[in-house]
Amino acid sequence: MVQNHRVRKLILPVVILAAAALIVMLVVTNPPKAKRSGGAKQADLVVEVISLQAQQFSVKVGSYGVVKPRTQSMLVAQVAGQISQLSENLRDGGFFDEGEVLLQIDKRDYEVEVTIAQAGLVSAQQALIEEQAQSKQAQYDWKRSGNKSKPSDFVLRKPQLAAQQANVLSAQAQLDKAQLALSRTQVLAPFAGRVLSKNVALGQVVSNNAQLAEIYATDRVEIRLPINNQDLAFLDLPEEFRDGSSSAPHSPVIFYSDLMGEQQWQGELLRTEGAINEAAQQLYVVAQIPDPYSVTLAGQYPIKIGQYLRASIQGKTLEQVLVIPSRAIYQGSYVYIVDAQKRLQKTNIDIAWQGPEEALISKGLADGMRLVISPLGQVSSGTKVNLLGGAPEPRAGGRAKDRAKGEGKEGRNNNNVSEAKLENKP
Repeated sequence: MVQNHRVRKLILPVVILAAAALIVMLVVTNPPKAKRSGGAKQADLVVEVISLQAQQFSVKVGSYGVVKPRTQSMLVAQVAGQISQLSENLRDGGFFDEGEVLLQIDKRDYEVEVTIAQAGLVSAQQALIEEQAQSKQAQYDWKRSGNKSKPSDFVLRKPQLAAQQANVLSAQAQLDKAQLALSRTQVLAPFAGRVLSKNVALGQVVSNNAQLAEIYATDRVEIRLPINNQDLAFLDLPEEFRDGSSSAPHSPVIFYSDLMGEQQWQGELLRTEGAINEAAQQLYVVAQIPDPYSVTLAGQYPIKIGQYLRASIQGKTLEQVLVIPSRAIYQGSYVYIVDAQKRLQKTNIDIAWQGPEEALISKGLADGMRLVISPLGQVSSGTKVNLLGGAPEPRAGGRAKDRAKGEGKEGRNNNNVSEAKLENKP
């Protein structure tokens, strides 16, 4: 029994080792084969396209500026004294009419000066009358004397008469001066306008040349607008010449502001400045908004001096030009089109003009091409695409259709692109 037990203990490890060796041999001689299946078919890219067609297009040039008054002035006291009366309209933001009394300076001292000047004039006139009588008496006495010689001017009292006449003129001038000073105690509005700032108060004593208030006219306001150099050729600039003539009518301008909700005002170009701004190297034009505080604009907040406005200037109307969305342009130099085989093609373009929403293309595109307007990332030419919403096929005569036909005519298979015609509307 003991011997059999020992034999089993020796045989068991040998069996285990043999089995392990057999398993290893089987694994080595029969490696597993991986089953590889083809990857899922890559889905085609879906894009939105538009079919290009030459059209009429009115350019709208964007700009911006700050509202400035057309006429702005400082009211200054021309006499000294205490302010005895202030108009209710003489306050920051108050409106006033032309000729309205805005403030009154105490006039009693000036009324006294007028009375004194009037008395001086009466005295001078009385002295003149007396001198005129003496001059006549001198002439009469000379004739009665029987002297046949010509009397001198002094004998006839002509110098004395001239002196009294000068005294009357001087007294009259003193009266006019006193009356003028009296009239200046009333400060009148030189035009219909609005108060920008008030610098005085009731009872305050002001000196001559003291600044009372800053005012501006309300008949119109002006906005100075910078124009990008690339936009100049597409605007009818209102240039003025030495003889007073003008080169173009005033183009309409629409101004926008969201300071107090969406607001807009209708204006027009007024003039073109005579020099290029040295700092920005841009030309500035000046636009105006007529009657910006009219009651016809009820429901809107009045425009504010210093308010920032966006402007849309009506430019030239162009015929037969290709217009595409600006968002379809990549890096300002190329776009994607879809050919007849529904493959993307990267196409270089030349931009004649570009705004925030639209761009005019002068070279690189033609009628009938299908332009991709969907946003694309890094996509290679030749990528197969599907068209969103079943976009129409290229128009007959379009470059994409010519490629699909594969015709060998030189005029259809060359790589040149037609240039858009940028012409003014007659």
